[in-house]
Amino acid sequence: MPVSAAAALLDSWLARVLKPEARTWLDAQVAACAAPGADLAVAFFPAFSAAARRCGRDHLGLDAGDLAAAERARPGWRPQAWTRDQAARARLLLALPTDDCGRLVGLLDRLAATAELLELVALYQTLPLLGHAPRHRDRAAEGVRNNIKAVFEAVALDNPYAAEQLTDGAWNQMVLKCLFVGSPLHRVVGIDGRANAALTRMLCDFAHERWAAKRAVPPELWRCVALTPDEPAMVDLGRALGGDDARCAQGAALALAASAAPAASSLLARHAGIAAGATWSSLSVPP
Repeated sequence: MPVSAAAALLDSWLARVLKPEARTWLDAQVAACAAPGADLAVAFFPAFSAAARRCGRDHLGLDAGDLAAAERARPGWRPQAWTRDQAARARLLLALPTDDCGRLVGLLDRLAATAELLELVALYQTLPLLGHAPRHRDRAAEGVRNNIKAVFEAVALDNPYAAEQLTDGAWNQMVLKCLFVGSPLHRVVGIDGRANAALTRMLCDFAHERWAAKRAVPPELWRCVALTPDEPAMVDLGRALGGDDARCAQGAALALAASAAPAASSLLARHAGIAAGATWSSLSVPP
C-alpha cells in the first residue's frame, strides 16, 4: 500500500525524535497493520494502546518548516501541539487498509467505544488524514457532542475536518460550544468560511443571554456575527462597540474591520481606534 504524504511526514518526524528501539517497534507495528489479511484485533488494537508507553508523550517539537510541510501535505492540518504518542497513533491509523470503507468505519467505531482519553484524542486528531472522509462525519459529530473538553477540542481546534465535512447544524453547535467551554475560535480551522445566517442568530441570542445575566460576552463571538450580519446583528455590534467591556468592544471592532457588510465601515468609523493592538489570539485569552 502506498504511503500518503501525511504518513511520510509522520515517519520523518518520529524518526527524528524516537529512540532506535521505539522506532523499530513502531515500524514493525505499522507493517503488521498494513499486511494483507492482517488480523487487526491482534495487530492494531494492542499497538495503538501501547504507543504512549513505547514512544513517550513528549512533544514532537515541530518547527515552521515542518508545519509548512504539513500544510502542503494536507491543507488545514496543524499538528504544532502533537505529541510523540499522538503521531505514532496517527501513523498506525494511516496503516489500516482503506479498500473496504465499511470495515474501516467499523474499526474506528470499535476503537472509539473502547479507547481511553488520550487514545480518543489521537483518533479525532487523525480524522482529516484518513481516507473516505465523508464516512467519518458521524464520528466527528460524536466528538463534538463529547463532554470531555480535550476530546471536543481534538475535533474543533487545529483540525480541518469539521469545516470540510460537518453539516451547518453540527458546525454551528460546535462554534457555540467553543464559546461555552472557552475554546479559542481563532484555532477553529475554516471559521470564517463557514459563517452563516443561522449561526449569526445563535451567537447574537447567546450575547443577549450574557448581557441579561450581566456576564461578559466572549470577544471572539463577534468574529462570525460580522461576516453575515442582519440588521439586528448590526445593532448588537454597535452595542458591543459602545459598551463598558473593552475586550468585547475590541472583538466587535476586529470583526467589523474584516466584514464586507455595507454598514460595517460606517459603524466602525464612529468608534475608531478601539481595536488598536488587539488580535484574535490575544482576545481569546481570559483577562
